[in-house]
Amino acid sequence: MTATGGAARGGAPRPDPRLASLRLEAVADGHARARPQAPATAEGGRVRTWADLATRGAQVAAALARSGVGPGDRVLWLGQGSDRVLELLLGCARRRAVLCPANWRLAPPEVAFVVDDLRPALVVAQAVEVGGRVEEGLATAAWEAPVVTHDVGDGFETWLAGAPGASAEVTPADPGPADEAVLAFHTAGHDGRPAAALLSHRALLAQAVLMGPWMGVDARSRFLVAGPLFHVGVWMELLATFVAGGANVFLRRFEPEAACRAVEAHRCTSGYLFGPMIDGIVEANAGGRFDLSSLRGRRGNPVFDAWVADDPSPWGRRPGGYGQTELCGMATFNLLSEPGEAGTHGRPSPLLDLRVVDADGRERPPGETGEVVARGLTVTNGYWDRPQLNRARTAGGWWHTRDLGRFEPDGTFSFVGPVTRMLKTGAENVYPAEVEAVLRAHPGVADAVVLGVPDARFVQRVEAVIEPAGEAPGPAELEAHCRARLAGYKVPRAYHTVERLPRAADGAPDRDELDRRYGGGGYPGGTTRSV
Repeated sequence: MTATGGAARGGAPRPDPRLASLRLEAVADGHARARPQAPATAEGGRVRTWADLATRGAQVAAALARSGVGPGDRVLWLGQGSDRVLELLLGCARRRAVLCPANWRLAPPEVAFVVDDLRPALVVAQAVEVGGRVEEGLATAAWEAPVVTHDVGDGFETWLAGAPGASAEVTPADPGPADEAVLAFHTAGHDGRPAAALLSHRALLAQAVLMGPWMGVDARSRFLVAGPLFHVGVWMELLATFVAGGANVFLRRFEPEAACRAVEAHRCTSGYLFGPMIDGIVEANAGGRFDLSSLRGRRGNPVFDAWVADDPSPWGRRPGGYGQTELCGMATFNLLSEPGEAGTHGRPSPLLDLRVVDADGRERPPGETGEVVARGLTVTNGYWDRPQLNRARTAGGWWHTRDLGRFEPDGTFSFVGPVTRMLKTGAENVYPAEVEAVLRAHPGVADAVVLGVPDARFVQRVEAVIEPAGEAPGPAELEAHCRARLAGYKVPRAYHTVERLPRAADGAPDRDELDRRYGGGGYPGGTTRSV
């Protein structure tokens, strides 16, 4: 499958017309016919060819059928990185089911929420390192589902083989439409309750076809899947590599020396690597004991940059832009603009109609800020089991991003910030409402506001301002309360106590005033936004 067309200065290739009907499993089958012995995935010393991957996708579909998973059902992955996630995705595609890779850092109450929210027909879980939290979360969830533990006692392979005489059904007679959901990601909830954004075959393939040539991805590419598979940003290049017929090299989780070994062993050409990960690689590769010369893409660390090659692709020269999970990662691209133009986030994807509107849905003129709305090939199918929210987010036939932006007079785009403020810590998005809801559940907290304080290493660190209910709880007590209910990256690093929170005219906490008092700032919007 190829992208055609294009022009100078970042011109956009037109998506292949077969996207109208093509699905993920058909792409895998096509590569199995065209390049059966070429590598498709690797994890540790295990390498699978495209013929292997297509076969295993069909075997997963048969195992899902034996487990009672059918069209529209959800399959939940509670684990770290693995080539089995891609195999599960292809099996779900054949069964017309939806795969949801969950955040393996979740605390047990958060695991229970995800299980009860998604109501999966099957859970595939990991025991090593995360098993305790997963088991506790599954035990406290109201929803019960069969569990396959993939990494202990050959559990995944046993499940895949099935019982003697079991059904060998692989693919339904009707493979389903291309606009059917196949992948879901829980996004941080603006209202304190995460929701699973549903992404279709068509949306995922369209984004991959668009971004692959811009990223310089082809059948020779080897992508180091070093980031978390619950993050749509990892899937952008993973699926671009999948569509191009390259190979995806999986790490269980990022460990600097393991990453160096994988790059050297599989000659990885790119990877999901940023800031602290690069620092870790530099330390692990002291003296240059691993050969990282196959990697493209310098990151600003002079030691690392001396080991790797330049990335001449359009994305390599001007990466990033604006996006969100619900738009398959990227909605605008810096590579569609030139240095010196007014906008901070490039120009819109050719796969989207992107506009900026006021509260009544009227388009704002250039230079004026409003809500960003979109429609087009890469827009989500909506959230799982959120009918009221879906009606609000699709009002007027547009996807309402709940983000603020503006078009500049020269046609470039600038992301301003979320309608409800978001924090960025490392590569993770944190919505204050979610953390604030947990803090308010403490009997000693009457109200709370969560701020983002600029941090040189992690973009922002999470801090909280507490209005106590009676005697103020101490920081250690608040931290223990949060850590039991939230993933570690969401837990505030500092707690400030005030007798009364300052209030704006509408009675809501005055967040701007609290930012001034406690050094908050650096919210996404001034520079390239990560997704």
